Amino acid sequence: MGGEIRLSNSVALEYGIAAPEYRLPAATHVGRVKLQVADLGRSLAYYQQVLGLRVLDQSTHAVLGGQDDSPLIELHERKGARPVPRRGLLGLYHFAILLPDRPALGRFLTHLADIGAHAGMSDHFVSEAVYLQDPDNLGIEVYADRPRSEWRQEQGQLSMSTIPLDVESVAAAAGSDHWSGAPAGTKVGHVHLHVGDIDRAEAFYHRALGLDKMVWSYPGALFLSAGGYHHHLGTNTWARGAPSASNDDARLLEWEIVVPERSDVDAAADSLRGAGHRVDRDGVSATVKDPWGTQLRITT
Repeated sequence: MGGEIRLSNSVALEYGIAAPEYRLPAATHVGRVKLQVADLGRSLAYYQQVLGLRVLDQSTHAVLGGQDDSPLIELHERKGARPVPRRGLLGLYHFAILLPDRPALGRFLTHLADIGAHAGMSDHFVSEAVYLQDPDNLGIEVYADRPRSEWRQEQGQLSMSTIPLDVESVAAAAGSDHWSGAPAGTKVGHVHLHVGDIDRAEAFYHRALGLDKMVWSYPGALFLSAGGYHHHLGTNTWARGAPSASNDDARLLEWEIVVPERSDVDAAADSLRGAGHRVDRDGVSATVKDPWGTQLRITT
């Protein structure tokens, strides 16, 4: 469908549709996510006890990360913020914590069973995933990727689906090791957003920002990435008709896309401005809001 696309590092892929003009560099990845929560103490307890993150810094807000002290999550308190309704709001669907390997996911699964935490579980072909809701009903995915050599493509796009997870097999991958917190190498792998319209999401994130399309036939969803990854961003219309998250809601305040050089920030900002979007500059970073008010920071 999209034919072969060639990345900036000259690696050719047999799947995906390249951004038509500006393209984000192949080394682009997701950085930290900033969340608004109703009760900082309650959320800190959850993110430490359930997800195994460590508090790296705490003042008016808290920064959490894994055992290698890389910042992954920022929690900002707004007293009385409303929990996300079951139907969802336009904005965050979930953010996704990527563990370094399958054994780590197995240890995490066993840990959830030990503490009695409820979770959804799915096999997406390219990855194996666990789904949770935090105390404000913000969505969280914890996952491990399958090796890229095992990813498959069909009609020009990556094959992704949602089937039941082989829980016993994943848990067995842990061997006799026990969960001791989010290990070194843990990252924010992707962000998945509720949007109001897939075509407008494609125009913003694919044509203006420069992400390549990876999967576009999944019902009501579009998955995009840089560098041939299965997705750094998912968008869906599964909360169509809902309002955008407001200042009074628990919500995603901002998520980051990290690029290699300041010149890449400049180029992405120019592309977004050229498509008619307001871009603000803050030192080496650029911030922009999508059509539904979700703020993205592009930084090095």
